[in-house]
Amino acid sequence: QVQLVESGGGLVQAGGSLRLSCAASGRSFSPYAMGWFRQAPGKERETVATIRWSGGSTYYADSVKGRFTISKDNAKNTIYLQMNSLKPEDTAVYYCAARLWLSGTFGSWGQGTQVTVSS
Repeated sequence: QVQLVESGGGLVQAGGSLRLSCAASGRSFSPYAMGWFRQAPGKERETVATIRWSGGSTYYADSVKGRFTISKDNAKNTIYLQMNSLKPEDTAVYYCAARLWLSGTFGSWGQGTQVTVSS
């Protein structure tokens, strides 16, 4: 198992920016992929962005393309989500997750960090 801790959430005005971080604990951390997900009240959890740990191939939800950037620092066992041009509809709890080898899904999750975008 892996322990994930998100940070960087907060309150920001529309058009502003936030940078989320997710640090993984444990030695020999080498997941298949890492990702950011979000869930707003009354809505389904959705995938925001994912990144392959080796190689760095990325995926973005259409709603965030051009505004959000996922990145990683393998040496620090950390991924980031740079969020620019934030919109009120981006308001949600953002979760970091890891997809480990021998698993077909993202099964290790952080506690989440609240992002609130005011209009």
